Amino acid sequence: MSQEPPEKMMFQLTLRRRGISDQAVLRAMEEVPREVFVAAGDRGHAYRDSALGIACGQTISQPFVVAYMTEQLQLRKDHKVLEIGTGSGYQAAVLSRLCAHVLTIERYRTLADTARDRLEALGYFNIEVMYGDGFDIPPGAGDFDRIIVTAAMEQIPDTLQRRLEPGGILIAPVGPHHGTQTLVRVTRKDSGFERKELVDVRFVPALPGIAREL
Repeated sequence: MSQEPPEKMMFQLTLRRRGISDQAVLRAMEEVPREVFVAAGDRGHAYRDSALGIACGQTISQPFVVAYMTEQLQLRKDHKVLEIGTGSGYQAAVLSRLCAHVLTIERYRTLADTARDRLEALGYFNIEVMYGDGFDIPPGAGDFDRIIVTAAMEQIPDTLQRRLEPGGILIAPVGPHHGTQTLVRVTRKDSGFERKELVDVRFVPALPGIAREL
């Protein structure tokens, strides 16, 4: 019988120590098998609290950042969520345990196809993976209760904010593409958009258009 790595045993404790207190978020983090979403050579490090490289020069965010962003969304079971930047599919998997439906958009076809197959194999059928441009959301996709951007935007497009339902929340890392960004939470109020800066983070750039295949 193989022994779990120390990082997995410390996983929940680390999240709690760093301030994650939402029990539903903690359960979702525990339920989703992170080792399935990392490169084969990194599986021994899957539960370490650090970002890891994946295909196409992208990353899977560190567990704390995934949990923190998820907690800040204040998800409900009836929510429809948009994610920009599918990557490995890990963040979408966590979101899917807490809401009704996730539409996740990825500009790299390789990542989109791999994430779709991975999520289907895990039985996470309330996630739709779309290969497309996260800066050009199809009108037919409708509006969303929550939006999460998992790559750095130099500024949040007004067109994206306007895809929020009334009372909706958007979370995105905002700042220079190569450096430190600030995680920003935008809430759509009757009077307009209320913006709050949260914590400093580092994400790969969010770029417009469809990526050329590597």
